[in-house]
Amino acid sequence: MRALSVRQPWAWLLVSGHKDIENRTWATRFRGRVYVHAGQRVMTGDFPELRAYVHRAGLALPADLPRGAIVGEVTIADCVDASDSPWFCGPYGFVLAEPVIYPVPVPCRGQLGFFRVDEPAIKGYNDSPDHPDNPLAIGH
Repeated sequence: MRALSVRQPWAWLLVSGHKDIENRTWATRFRGRVYVHAGQRVMTGDFPELRAYVHRAGLALPADLPRGAIVGEVTIADCVDASDSPWFCGPYGFVLAEPVIYPVPVPCRGQLGFFRVDEPAIKGYNDSPDHPDNPLAIGH
C-alpha cells in the first residue's frame, strides 16, 4: 500500500479525524487508502494559520507525538485546488475520509511523495498482542 509522510502535529490530526485536508504543493490523481507516516522533523513555525485554528478549535494535542513511524491510515477521496475546510491552505488539498489511528506506531523511514510500504508487516505489527511495543502485550 502507498504511504505519505506528514509532519507532526498534522499526521496525528489526520488519523485522529480532526483534519480533513492534507495540503500539498502538488496535485494527485490517486484515490484510495494510504498509510500516514509521521516524519522525523517537526517545524514549529510552519503553517501559522493552521496552528491558530488548532488553538481556536480547542484541540488538545498529545504531549509526545510519535515520529518516524506509520501512525494510521486514511482514504484520499479527492484532490482539490479550493475548499471551504478551515484546514485548506493549498495550493492543493487531498480530501481525506475514514481515518484510523494505530494504537502502536510502526517504525518506518519516510520518503518524499507517495512511497510503497509492505502492508502485511504494518497490519501484523498492530494485530500482534505479543509485539513488545504493543501496549496490550503481556508485561506492559
